[in-house]
Amino acid sequence: MFIKHFFKKLLFIFFILFYIFSFDIKYIFASEENSLNINARSCVVLDRTSKKILYGKNEYNKVKMASTTKIMTATIILENCDLNKTVSVSKKAANTGGSRLGLKTNDKITIRDLLYGLLLVSGNDAAVCLAESCSGSISDFAILMNKKAIELGLTNTHFETPHGLDSDNHYTTAYELALLSDYALNNPIFLNIVGTKTYTININGNSKNLSNTNELLGNLSGVYGIKTGFTNGANRCLVTACKREDMDIICVVLGCDTKNFRSLDSTKLINYSFDNFEYINIENFLNEKLSVWKNENKNYFNILKGISNNLDFSISNINTPIIPIKKDEISSLSVNFYIKKDIESPIYTDDIIGSYNVYTDSKSILEGNIVSKQNIKKKNFLYYFKDFLKNYSTIFNDFTNKIV
Repeated sequence: MFIKHFFKKLLFIFFILFYIFSFDIKYIFASEENSLNINARSCVVLDRTSKKILYGKNEYNKVKMASTTKIMTATIILENCDLNKTVSVSKKAANTGGSRLGLKTNDKITIRDLLYGLLLVSGNDAAVCLAESCSGSISDFAILMNKKAIELGLTNTHFETPHGLDSDNHYTTAYELALLSDYALNNPIFLNIVGTKTYTININGNSKNLSNTNELLGNLSGVYGIKTGFTNGANRCLVTACKREDMDIICVVLGCDTKNFRSLDSTKLINYSFDNFEYINIENFLNEKLSVWKNENKNYFNILKGISNNLDFSISNINTPIIPIKKDEISSLSVNFYIKKDIESPIYTDDIIGSYNVYTDSKSILEGNIVSKQNIKKKNFLYYFKDFLKNYSTIFNDFTNKIV
């Protein structure tokens, strides 16, 4: 009886183990990516080198953006205004609510100092003053903002104001906000301002000390900007730029419940990205694999009516030869080449003759074309005539030699 009971238990354990290990282990244990527990309603991590998304959650959803709007406001000002110009604050600007620089009607201040007030303390009054100084009105300034958005390919972004107070027609996505931030950071003045912890401005000749509202700046390794945001409709928002060694990323979190959550989410996402991704020179990888393919497939082509079957080819230009790949997927990095065998002539340099697909165990990561490196002419009447004369001469000489 004891032995029978023992074997029943053993059989039960065997079936349990079989059931468990019949599944891919990745479905049993939650991945680090899925266990981040992000509070933000939408977020994204964008690699600045390749523009590749390293992490995303609802990153294409249209949402309110609060004061992260001021990234675009500053961009328009930097590209259109004299920063040394002194302007007078209007009553409308001085009466703007929300977060404020503390401007009063008829105050005198430079465009440069307004930019610091805009980006460090998120002054809505500074935003309106800048918009009016640049375009005359908020509505006209919004036209410039939306024109720039179109120029940058931000098709799911629309601006109504320079400050970002809640409006149904004022929105973006986490992904497009990351793209905008990447563009803005290319301006050295913008880069310097958002990376400044404290700064002293002058209003009417009087000094005023400002402190950056970005809680991660100076407190998390590698952080060098860029902008905070909050409204009741948007909740807590934060865009962060961070660089460690050669990897440079932008992290966007939108719609966090509290300031603590936006800091925690951003820190989690930043550390996750640096811990799990590594740059690979995909161009070198492709060229090495293609060289092997060439050696294994000599005399491969049949150039239809071409004067030659010897065709040299290469990978088409890759815009971003360096891309981040998850460290645990690097060993499974592979490529498939799809190259035509029978090709109609003539062939010209840069003609597409095939394609490639780089992939890992989990997904495709890069696709592109394979192109000709040379011209191959099509056989014409003159070619056939010369070929005939050449063959005729050979036959005639052979016949003559036989007679002699």
